[in-house]
Amino acid sequence: MPSQRPVRLDLVHDFVCARSYLAFTRARRALETVRAEGQGAELVLRPFQVRPDASPEGEPLFEVHRRDRGEETARRIRADTTTGREDGLRLRFGHAVFTNTFAAHHLLARAAPQGLALPVAERLFRAYFTDGLNIADPAVLARLAAETGVDTGTGHTDLTDLTGHLRDELARTRTLGSETGPAFFLDGRPVLGEEPTEKELLTLLRGSPAEVNRSGPQAG
Repeated sequence: MPSQRPVRLDLVHDFVCARSYLAFTRARRALETVRAEGQGAELVLRPFQVRPDASPEGEPLFEVHRRDRGEETARRIRADTTTGREDGLRLRFGHAVFTNTFAAHHLLARAAPQGLALPVAERLFRAYFTDGLNIADPAVLARLAAETGVDTGTGHTDLTDLTGHLRDELARTRTLGSETGPAFFLDGRPVLGEEPTEKELLTLLRGSPAEVNRSGPQAG
């Protein structure tokens, strides 16, 4: 039987991180499962930037890997067609355009109050890993917002305040996230690792936390 205590699962992620995409996909599916079982649960997406100094102009991911990891590793990653397959995802590393993700996180921050955080996050991940789009390009983001139904009109949204809030949140998560993968927090406690299975996430959300690491940083 699922626990009756509502739980909050925070995911510190970046849209150019493949492990974040896998973690998000599994967590979202686990969330849907436990909600169908009557469990109160919430998945909160918190921003992290793997490379906060990356140019929004973008460049082929292959070139980034070749520069940082060498030709052999870059070619191996580009040729990989298996990552994400078991999760029903198609990651095309050879088409990815590495870029600054601040604008993408800003779109997600606008979508969250509209109840659209999860579909927008999924679309941003897919835009980067499958469609080969530059998710820092304003035209691309406008199109993705329209696809997912995000109201980008100013309305009651103070974009200056939203930008400031995002910068503050990125500063907070800088010590919580990782350049190699996502980080999960259950009710503020660090849990699991960078590649949890959907089964592990289900166990966690059902109220029987597994592999809780109480020695790591606390979610602020």
